[in-house]
Amino acid sequence: MAIMRSLRPHYLRPSQPRSLRPSQPLARRFDTSSKDPVANYRDVGGVVDAYVNPEPGDAGKPNKYSATLTQHARRGGAQAMLVPCGVDSAAKLAQPQVGVASVWWEGNPCNMHLLELSEQVKASVAAEDLVPLRYNTVGVSDAISMGTGGMRYSLQSRDVIADSVETVAAAQFYDGLVTIAGCDKNMPGCMMAMGRLNRPALMVYGGTIRRGTLPSSGRTINIVDAFEGYGKLVAGAISQQERAETIACACPGAGACGGMYTANTMATVVEAMGMSLPYSACTPADAKGDECGRVGAAMRAMIDADRKPRDICDKRSFLNAIAVANCVGGSTNAVLHLLAMARAFAVDLTYDDFEDVRRKTPVLCDMKPWGAHLMEDLHDAGGVPGVLSRMIDCGALPHPDALTLSGAALGDVVRDAGIPAGHAIMRPLDDPIKASGHLTVLAGSLAPDGAVGKITGKEGMVFRGPAQVFDSEPAMLDALDAGDIRPGAVVVIRYSGPRGGPGMPEMLTPTSALMGAGLGDKCAVLTDGRFSGGTHGFAIGHVSPEAADGGPIALLRDGDVVTIDAERRLISHDVGDGELAARRAAWTPPAPRVTRGALANYYKSVSSPKYGCVTDMIPGFEA
Repeated sequence: MAIMRSLRPHYLRPSQPRSLRPSQPLARRFDTSSKDPVANYRDVGGVVDAYVNPEPGDAGKPNKYSATLTQHARRGGAQAMLVPCGVDSAAKLAQPQVGVASVWWEGNPCNMHLLELSEQVKASVAAEDLVPLRYNTVGVSDAISMGTGGMRYSLQSRDVIADSVETVAAAQFYDGLVTIAGCDKNMPGCMMAMGRLNRPALMVYGGTIRRGTLPSSGRTINIVDAFEGYGKLVAGAISQQERAETIACACPGAGACGGMYTANTMATVVEAMGMSLPYSACTPADAKGDECGRVGAAMRAMIDADRKPRDICDKRSFLNAIAVANCVGGSTNAVLHLLAMARAFAVDLTYDDFEDVRRKTPVLCDMKPWGAHLMEDLHDAGGVPGVLSRMIDCGALPHPDALTLSGAALGDVVRDAGIPAGHAIMRPLDDPIKASGHLTVLAGSLAPDGAVGKITGKEGMVFRGPAQVFDSEPAMLDALDAGDIRPGAVVVIRYSGPRGGPGMPEMLTPTSALMGAGLGDKCAVLTDGRFSGGTHGFAIGHVSPEAADGGPIALLRDGDVVTIDAERRLISHDVGDGELAARRAAWTPPAPRVTRGALANYYKSVSSPKYGCVTDMIPGFEA
């Protein structure tokens, strides 16, 4: 594609080993021949920094942020500290500085390779006469922590990522930012930081994992097979040996979980929003070298043009993101994360926007967890640019004129891409999987502030049944083990919301267990927690107000009839007003489950799901 060729650097220079000590005497590295040897370091305008904004005299420079530290005499201490970091000459001090922030750690296949990718990005950035400075942030593996207390840390890690990426880039006065993300919360966390900072920035996705294969049968598998194996074992559908083989082969190497689960969903919407290079979302993790090599030229162009995230991403970009998330059959977490990202980009986005776009957007891509294909298959068929091109052709993308990081319109960037006609991975408009989107926002007597469902239509559009109420995820799993989950029931898992969890844990273990036990099409699941992108079935999450805040879900009892009507976007109960008032009078708010540490901070600061569960919202300043 022309746009990809325009972003390719003319050369790549591998990073060179650097001594911990300067390679030449200090006097030789700084030009002292000028009649005014401190001209490059003199304060301009004599004003005090307005937090981390450029000083007035530096505002038009490519290095307008880092100049605060590198070009003014009063910042000699900062300049001295940068010398052992490789910024050891007048020329280097004058170059724009780019933070390279990766979410690397070894204990997760989604992230285990990101340090290597950051080395490649660093070399690409350095080749463009920019100063790349790497740093790291933290993450949580959703798949590893799923079903345990560790999952409470997952959603709050998104905001920790955003805060830490923002903190380093702001405090160090970086002129640009490259983020390298791998697992579910990484992508929205990085995007939130880029929106807050609003300096030239782009995201590199760590990529999807390759498919797994069972040696005994040759069947293709992925991580959800490992989760559903528990329910199949409980139901006697597989043996311990078959389950062990699945566990050993589901994850063959580095990369994010392979279906259109949360990580791949968020990478897809970030690319659709123009904040990553074309094909970033679908390229497998072991094939990222070319993309990393193109980052430096893209970042150089953005810095030279002063093209910033808020110049690229406006309301049009977010509406495109909603449409794409529906078209590809993406995760319900996209709703939560896009709301949070919109706040960081100062874009007004509400549940109403999701519904307006959903109604006009068909589900066309046949992707796991409920379809047949993995992200690797989408890459082979034409990738996310192919999906976007097909959406434009059939009128399903609201704003092809939205901008991308290159400065070109999205429609122009993907014009030459496509999915081959007749390919099973993406259906034509006249034969959709579902005529309107599956990410459905519901409301009613059970969720006055809203709830979010992943309704593909395969499980039907209406579910009505008696509630089976559990105050925790383990209690529900114990009931399943005992054979006490009844077909036809609405399984309610409450006190799992943002504050009640705390942390709004995902419910992939319960839904996978129900699927494995043969109950996935016989029960609905309702929670004030969240669902993994790997969840399929009749599942409604984000119920708000949550149980811990006294929402109606806290007052449900076993046997109350719950109605979920996706066609009417209604979620309700049959409890009369008098009985409901009596139950409320008898209800006592639960004590916080934690009183110290990260989760206690989250409990105090997290907002409602309708605001994206952000933690930087000051009461009275919600806009």
